[in-house]
Amino acid sequence: MLIPRNDSEHPLALKFKDFIRNPPFPCVGAKSALSKGQMRIVVARDIASGWDDTRLYPALLAFIWRYRKRPDLFQSFAVVFEGPDDLDEEAFERHLWARAQSLSDKDSFLGQRYDPRVAEDPDNPHFSLSFGGEGFFIVGLHPRASRLARRFDHPVLVFNLHAQFEQLRAEGRYEKLRDSILTRDEAFAGSRNPMLARHGESSEARQYSGRAVGQDWVCPFQGRQA
Repeated sequence: MLIPRNDSEHPLALKFKDFIRNPPFPCVGAKSALSKGQMRIVVARDIASGWDDTRLYPALLAFIWRYRKRPDLFQSFAVVFEGPDDLDEEAFERHLWARAQSLSDKDSFLGQRYDPRVAEDPDNPHFSLSFGGEGFFIVGLHPRASRLARRFDHPVLVFNLHAQFEQLRAEGRYEKLRDSILTRDEAFAGSRNPMLARHGESSEARQYSGRAVGQDWVCPFQGRQA
């Protein structure tokens, strides 16, 4: 496996850390991951290109390996892209899913199993992406996001482990954390994100990009490529 470089002190990584540390920023999970030193940040070139995908994938596997060695709560893997900074919401969503598809295809090519705790079909209410045998939920941010909490100066994809949501549920902490985030989001942006739903109620694929989508929305993810 390639040894991923450490981008934690890259100017874009530092800028993203400051964005999360901003007191009104609503996601307390991200704040916890950062304060505990458990947010791995990789800086890539262009979300509209597959140029860095062969570097991102081993970095993601390395993150999974470290998590399995020490499965503490609040660990995240974030990719901050240098650009483009002028994508509208539909274009950002399209490129988000292109990167997810590319990483998933590499995972499949290497024979990694799909996490059996989640569904592969993006229409299934139990859907999550899977890399290295671990389910993931993606949170996308970009400069032209309609939701204030998703509006950062550069495109970002944050990969959150499905297993950690389940651990929070098992410990009886999930609902309290979720309500705290929604309350803080309302104070930050003036309203609660209407796209947020609990895992198992509707497909989480609808939430990844942050764009408000209707019932007729079709997820572009094609699942595993043989």
